Amino acid sequence: MRKHILLAILFVSVLSAWAQQTNNSSNSNPNTSSVSQSEREPIPDPRPKDFWEGEDPNFVNLVTHPITTKKYVEKYVRPIRDRINELDQLTAENGGQVKDVDARATQGIQMASEKASLADQHASDAANKAQLAQTAANQASTQVSAAEQAVGNLDQYKGTAQTEIRFRPGQSELSKSAKDALDEMAGPLKDQRGYIIEVRGFSPGRGQAAIHNSQKMADSVVRYMVLNHNIPVYRIYTMSMGNPAVAGEEKQPGGARVEVNVLKNDLATSAQK
Repeated sequence: MRKHILLAILFVSVLSAWAQQTNNSSNSNPNTSSVSQSEREPIPDPRPKDFWEGEDPNFVNLVTHPITTKKYVEKYVRPIRDRINELDQLTAENGGQVKDVDARATQGIQMASEKASLADQHASDAANKAQLAQTAANQASTQVSAAEQAVGNLDQYKGTAQTEIRFRPGQSELSKSAKDALDEMAGPLKDQRGYIIEVRGFSPGRGQAAIHNSQKMADSVVRYMVLNHNIPVYRIYTMSMGNPAVAGEEKQPGGARVEVNVLKNDLATSAQK
């Protein structure tokens, strides 16, 4: 194997020497002196570009060629290593920037998510408050309607009991049957509210005399109810009618009497219950 290598080296050396001699002979041709200055070849690069780098192609130079030394190898490897180191540095920097961008993007997404959640919570709270406000408004409207209805019914009274007290002509004293009738009427009114008692006196006769007699009879009825049944005076309304004429008749039929009507307000009665 070693013999083959040495033969190959020798063969290469012979070929190189022959090529160099050929070049020298061609350069020594006297006809080249007639070539013009413009046709001359450019000045060669001082740095040798062939394999031998300016040395003679022989076996010794082949063995001692710089390609076989660490310095030569280092000369060509160092730029590559520097570029590789630079590439590693750029890769590390790019990796750090990518991580930084990812971290900031993640933080931004998290902040946006938190703000969206907070906005949803505020919207939910606003919706709940709006619902509560609507409920309160509906309740207020219902209460206002009830209050308006109550105010409208304040003066709405309905008759619940009625009796008639008879008197002898010219007298204003209550008989036993009259007192019994008043007791039966006033008894259920104890501790009651929302009622009024209408007392109307009628008396035969004419003019002021009839009115005066009807007033005396009505006063006797009121006096009995206040003293014996504790009916508040402000709940009793007295009217002295005298002997009012009826259309087509000369005088009111029925003689001396007092009509008593109990009127109740349904709103006050229901509120008391």
